[in-house]
Amino acid sequence: MASQQDELKHRITTKSQQTEQHTKSAHDNDSKTNKNINKSTRKQIAKRGLKSLTIALTIPLLLTLIDISLFGSSYQYVSMKKPFWFPRLWALHLACLGSSLLMGLSAWLVWAEGGFHRQPMAILLYLSQLGLSLAWDPVVFKAGATRIGLVLCMALFGVLIACFRAFKNVNPIAGDLIKPCFGWAVLLSLANLKLVYH
Repeated sequence: MASQQDELKHRITTKSQQTEQHTKSAHDNDSKTNKNINKSTRKQIAKRGLKSLTIALTIPLLLTLIDISLFGSSYQYVSMKKPFWFPRLWALHLACLGSSLLMGLSAWLVWAEGGFHRQPMAILLYLSQLGLSLAWDPVVFKAGATRIGLVLCMALFGVLIACFRAFKNVNPIAGDLIKPCFGWAVLLSLANLKLVYH
C-alpha cells in the first residue's frame, strides 16, 4: 500500500512537472511570437512614419522652390541701395526655404499626434500660412504690388501666431518649431517695407 501511494505521488509529481514544462514552453513560444509580431508591427509603423514625414517635408519645400524659381527674382530688389544689415535676395529665399521646412515638420508632428483630427482648424491655419508665404513672391516681385505684399506679411504673422498656439496645444515641440518662422516673417516684412518706401 505504501508503494502504491509512493507511485501515485510520483505520477502526480511527474504529471505536474510535465504540465509546468508544457505551460512554460507554450508561454515561451507565445512570447517569441509576440516579439516577432511587435517587431514587424513596429517596423511597419516606422516605415509609414518615415514616408509621411518625407511627404510632409517634400511638398512644402518643392512648392517653395517652384515659387522661388518662377517668381523669386526682382531687379528692383537687387538694384536698390540697402544697408549692410539688410537681407540679400538669396538670404530671403534661404529663410523662406527654412521656414517652409520647419512648418512642414511642425505640421507633421501635429498630424502624428492626431491633432488635425482633434483640431481641424490647425490644418487650415497651416495651409493658410503656406498659401500666404507662397503668394508673397508673385505679388511683390512679379506684380510689384508692395503694399498688398505688406498686407500679406501682416496676415502671415497673424496666421503664424494662430498656428503657434494651435500646434503648441497638440505638441509643444511643434509649437517651438514655429518660433524661428516669426523671424522669417519679420525679415519678409522688413524687405517689403524697404520696397514700399524705396
